[in-house]
Amino acid sequence: MDRLSAMHVFVRVAELSSFSAVAQQMGVARSVITRQVAALEQHLGVKLMARSTRRLTLTSAGAAYLEKCRVILNLVESAETGIAEQRLAARGHVRISLPLSFGLKRMLPILLDFARQYPEVSLDMDYTDRRVNLIEEGVDLAIRITGQPGPTEVARRMGSIPMYTLASPDYLARFGTPLHPAELAQHECLAYNNPGAASGWMYRVDGQWKSFTVPSRISAGNGEALTEAAASGFGITVQPDFVAEPYLASGRVTKLLEDYALPELGLYAILPGNRQVPHRVRVLIDFMAMQLPKVGAHAVS
Repeated sequence: MDRLSAMHVFVRVAELSSFSAVAQQMGVARSVITRQVAALEQHLGVKLMARSTRRLTLTSAGAAYLEKCRVILNLVESAETGIAEQRLAARGHVRISLPLSFGLKRMLPILLDFARQYPEVSLDMDYTDRRVNLIEEGVDLAIRITGQPGPTEVARRMGSIPMYTLASPDYLARFGTPLHPAELAQHECLAYNNPGAASGWMYRVDGQWKSFTVPSRISAGNGEALTEAAASGFGITVQPDFVAEPYLASGRVTKLLEDYALPELGLYAILPGNRQVPHRVRVLIDFMAMQLPKVGAHAVS
């Protein structure tokens, strides 16, 4: 039995609490995973996991062994990374999660360019506005647009995203143009319904940030959908520049409340906090940071 491979499998099973999930990620039968863990337990002479029909939990010996395995695997990864850096060649597999609209419009050209320049790196790109769990889903890197990353997340700020308040000329002709954020309460507003989305819209008024509650009859988890609804006359929305720009260029929407600044969102590279960052992932992050200004993203000042 390859001891390091067995340790890696054990760590993944412990993190996901599922033999089946690990088997699916690794593309093997569930029986292969259960046999590896069972062989590891037999070698050690202790039970690492307590299994039931509903859940899988670590024994006290398993919890202690898990921490030691993580240390060992991180050291191995670090050693291999050092060798790879000496060869100045990035190679291996990177699974990356990207927000749907921004990922397709701004990130895809960069990632394709990276793939051309680093032919020994394979990219598995997942485009979704869902907030993925990097550890549970085996993701190496996530690109997120957010006001602030979570307190436990390992994040590198890559840039900033300006935000605009938008509505169609038709909507404004029918319902009037709000001149102050407080007037949004008398309008139809189109807001995000993603988990964790702010309940109000924040504007800078008289030098201070203030939150304004907005009514929202139509909501969605995607900016393209909300902007299309705004362009069709259904209300007012707040959107990032990369979503708004084509609609502004065509005249289907116009900017509102330009005297009241909206907080810019940060563009972050999020990393799983439970393992050493592979050389190939660091090379990709550096490549993206260098290329983002060339595709219209605002670099970190």
